[in-house]
This record gives sequence, structure tokens and C-alpha cells, in this order.
Amino acid sequence: MTSYDIAGQTVTMPVQVRDASAATILYEVDAAAARALLPGDAFRVVENEPGRAHFALVLVDYRDNDLGAYHEVGFTFFVRPASGGEDGTFITRLPVNQEFTCEAGRTIWGFPKTVERIDVENTPTSSTWALFVDGQHAFTVRTPRGGTDESPAVPMTAYSLIGGEPHRTTFTQGGRESQVVFGGEGVELTLGDGPLAKELAGLGLPGAPVVLTTWTERMRATFEVAQPLT
Repeated sequence: MTSYDIAGQTVTMPVQVRDASAATILYEVDAAAARALLPGDAFRVVENEPGRAHFALVLVDYRDNDLGAYHEVGFTFFVRPASGGEDGTFITRLPVNQEFTCEAGRTIWGFPKTVERIDVENTPTSSTWALFVDGQHAFTVRTPRGGTDESPAVPMTAYSLIGGEPHRTTFTQGGRESQVVFGGEGVELTLGDGPLAKELAGLGLPGAPVVLTTWTERMRATFEVAQPLT
């Protein structure tokens, strides 16, 4: 059984998420702009059609999690290892609002977590997230909330760099009270200032087409140990 010492606490793998709310806003963006945000050359952006790629803005409110309760915002692209292999996700930015999960995420999986201010406001039909980086308003986004569907736990792959070396993390995610909304109905994104806002603008946001949004009110997940690519 693998474990890590994080800030004086022992984290035993796999990490379990027992309760969280999660939203994904999937945009279609220019593939070259997406490629420019990937570090190094270990991964290639997956094009959904020539010259086009998908960018997912992921919002998670972790309520019961081995790494604590916290908010998280992910900038996520779909990639394939340059050496070959299955498609997966690669996170280029991962702001959180708690120190412990920041250290754990960077140490265990090589995820690019930073500690930032994240304000969340929910209504029965929407969830609004505002991110502030170094005191600057980076963006505010509103996304649809709600649903009655069940989402079975599905195995997925996340890629990252640990010490500059490519790694693969297998995780499963599912839950209940879910929905999928096709198109951009209910999505409103306002950009602020700073490098993070400029990255989104460079991808064509807020005007880039929204492919779909998802919401899971009661999300569960399991994250395994990161394994080096061979």
C-alpha cells in the first residue's frame, strides 16, 4: 500500500472522493492555441477535427475527500502521449483554495495546483464561480446546475509531469443527480485581468463555442498512484 507524508499527515492511496459537486464546461478552441499552453513536448493535443481541439473548464466543490474540503478550478485539455498510447486529459492550471490539497496534488500526481481565492455562489439552477489570482479578478463563470441522472463510475486517464517526466494517473469518476446540457445555454463567462485571463482570451474565450456542460451534484471519485510512462 502506497502512502505519502504531506504536511505531517499520511495520505494513503488510492485517494477517495466520497462527496463533491462537479461541473464541466467544454469549449471548442483553436488547436494551435491549445498546443501552445502544454509544457514541453511529451504530449500532443487531440484534435476533434482538423485545427480544432476541446478545452474543459472544470469546477469542483469537494465536500468529503481524503485531501479535505476545498474548491478547485481546472484548465484541462485532451492529449495523447507523444510516445503513443491512450488519450487522456492534461491539466495546465489547477487553482485550489486550501494549502494541504495544493501540496498533496503537486507531490502525489504532479498536478499544477496553486492556492488562490475562489468564490462560489449556488442557486437551484446555476453555479457561479469567481477566481482571483494575486488579488486580481481572473474570471467569473456561471454554469447550469441540476439533474436527475445517474453517472456510473467510469475509468479515465490523467497525464502530468513529475520532475519533468511524463506520468499517467488512472482515476474513476461517477455519481448521481447529474445532467448534460448541449450548447452554451446558461453559460456566462466574464474575463478579468492577469496571465490566467489572458490564456483564456488566447483560446478565444469567452466567445468560443460551448459544446456542452455537465453537472453532477453528488460526485464520487478514486485517484490511483501516478505511474511513469515507459
